[in-house]
Amino acid sequence: MLTLKDCMDYCDITDEEVELFAEHEHIPSEIAGQLVCGLVQTEEGVTVVSRCLSDIVSDAMTRGRLDKAEHVLHVYAQFRSAHPLA
Repeated sequence: MLTLKDCMDYCDITDEEVELFAEHEHIPSEIAGQLVCGLVQTEEGVTVVSRCLSDIVSDAMTRGRLDKAEHVLHVYAQFRSAHPLA
């Protein structure tokens, strides 16, 4: 039986990406992990996750949370590297 971690490894997504998606969408991490695994299978899904991470950066900057914005930018860069758009 595959675990969620096995699926995340197969889809090349990180715990941080899942946690940030869960935070943005206000859903449990377990559900976010499944959603992100499915989303990264298509270019449109990668765009959805990219927009989510971008929104978190913008929100953090607006709130003056530059440390969080910097962290999410790092996670976002890793995500884009693993899941480049054509």
